[in-house]
Amino acid sequence: MSLQSLVEQTVQGLGLDLVEIERSAGGLLRITIDLPWMPEHAALPEQFVTIEDCEKVTRQLQYALEVDGIDYNRLEVSSPGIDRLLRHGNDFLRFVGEEVDITLKEPIGPNESNIAANRKKFRGTLEQTESGWQIVWSDAPPVKPGQRVSKKKAPPPLQALGFVLDEVREARLAPVVDFKGRRKPAAANPAQEQPRPENDAQDTE
Repeated sequence: MSLQSLVEQTVQGLGLDLVEIERSAGGLLRITIDLPWMPEHAALPEQFVTIEDCEKVTRQLQYALEVDGIDYNRLEVSSPGIDRLLRHGNDFLRFVGEEVDITLKEPIGPNESNIAANRKKFRGTLEQTESGWQIVWSDAPPVKPGQRVSKKKAPPPLQALGFVLDEVREARLAPVVDFKGRRKPAAANPAQEQPRPENDAQDTE
């Protein structure tokens, strides 16, 4: 079984969702998890992954990785950060209206919007359309803190890029810190990091 399949099966078996798997220098295997989300949950208060969730996944993954002989030195299980990966359609539905970073599999190509044909990376507000998705953005320079903007000045023109999920190589929440508090605060990022157990008898708790 591949690492992706093993981790996803283990995490989902515990009633959670796998967000991302990362391998870092020094043998660190980082697993990001989240609570399952469905459209009908949109009106409910948002719930977040707890340290107990991370501990539960850590214990189960240590056993599963050992059985399958997956090589790693340290295992870290945590909740998503401010640059959360969007993997599924539900992730896109969940974060409609948020600013996202989109990387396409292929350059956008010739177009009527005067966007560079070789461009693949875009940052904009995520919106749902009848045919799929789009991000909307302005290429105007951001307003500096304390800078006054004339009310008589015309707003900068907006641009939009429509896409379907099959065209996306990677999508993430843009790691934007809003000091005005307009965006809901991100969840705490509990993490449970454990070294690889030397044998099955080692206490991993």
